[in-house]
Amino acid sequence: MHSLQFTAESSSNGTIERDFTVGDVPGVLWSPASGADRAPLVLLGHGGGNHKKHPAMAGRAHLLVTGCGFHVAVIDAPGHGDRPRTARDEQEIAELREAQAAGEPEAPIVVRYNARLAELAVPEWQATLDALQQLPKIGADGPVGYFGIGLGTAIGMPLVAVEPRITAAVFGLMWPDALMEAAKRITVPIEFDLQWDDERVPREAGLALFDAFASKEKTLHANAGRHFDFPRFEADSAVRFFARHLSQGATSAA
Repeated sequence: MHSLQFTAESSSNGTIERDFTVGDVPGVLWSPASGADRAPLVLLGHGGGNHKKHPAMAGRAHLLVTGCGFHVAVIDAPGHGDRPRTARDEQEIAELREAQAAGEPEAPIVVRYNARLAELAVPEWQATLDALQQLPKIGADGPVGYFGIGLGTAIGMPLVAVEPRITAAVFGLMWPDALMEAAKRITVPIEFDLQWDDERVPREAGLALFDAFASKEKTLHANAGRHFDFPRFEADSAVRFFARHLSQGATSAA
């Protein structure tokens, strides 16, 4: 079992940001500057081609830390951020760029590549969660949520399907091809985001994935617009979702 090693720390606007590693996997933990004893933890999954400190990750973390008093953690997916790309990564990315340039379907390539990344990333996330829960201000019995869109969904759904410590999740904007079986095993409360005019993930595909979740509580958020028109205000909705589910869990644990 790998321990968590902090490598850098900074603070601003009531938030402490700490870089860490678990084994050779780099990550970042955002925490409230005060009042964070045994606060809930939200795991963030970044999008494809992005990294742990992408503005979307930092922005969502800021909302969860300052708005809810939660801890928030992100790790770089394999081949992303501070992690080197393998020859397989380079080949998959080259094939994707060629398909996009030729106007050919990209779904088969993205689905295949993301499924491979998920195989690698799920045990990394579980090891990271093990390590984070050793920290006194997080603890092993506190509520845990997961928030990931795009690649964050491709990795997060297989993770949530096998990880009982995660009790609420926000997903969206991903093809269902490799995720249907995972969806059928997910029973925790879900918020699912879909772009009604998505030119990459067809509307019917997104609806099929939402329908496959076994959760008794699942909410669909469908917004007008194309794939990259995903509205920022959905992050605010996710914060309210996690505040509702994880804060209740924290009260129960206390």
